[in-house]
Amino acid sequence: MRTWLSIALVVAAVIVIVARRLRGEPLVAREVYGAPLVLLAIGVYGLAKLENFTFTDGAWLVLGSVVGGGLGAVRATTTKLFERDGVLWLRYTGWTFGVWMLSMVVNFGIGFLATTAGAHPDARPVTLSIGVSLLGEALVISRRAKTTGLPYAPPSDSVLSRR
Repeated sequence: MRTWLSIALVVAAVIVIVARRLRGEPLVAREVYGAPLVLLAIGVYGLAKLENFTFTDGAWLVLGSVVGGGLGAVRATTTKLFERDGVLWLRYTGWTFGVWMLSMVVNFGIGFLATTAGAHPDARPVTLSIGVSLLGEALVISRRAKTTGLPYAPPSDSVLSRR
């Protein structure tokens, strides 16, 4: 698949996730971890296809992953967890959206610096970056959810369900 098409699909998926979470949605455990794990797998697959992965590539990849995971964790602290119909719900706030924007700017900056320092542009797949960020968010949300004592919402029958 062409790089621009992959990026467009990932951006579309992230927009859907953000839009749903800005509106508020039931917190389903497999959905919290599903997107990050799929994006991580796609990103790792992209890395495995690289013919020449250097130490410089690896160093920038680690730096970007640590920063991305950290910003995802920060983003999770800005979300609102609440009870509705006896189960947990999640809603992004304006602050959450602001941290998303900050994350994109920081990730672009790290990518620019990495490329300037000689890292291969494909050594930092967009899917991997977003997956790491969403995983950082998921880990903190899961921890916060556990402290509420409320159950996760059951999975819906349809992927396209709007509940």
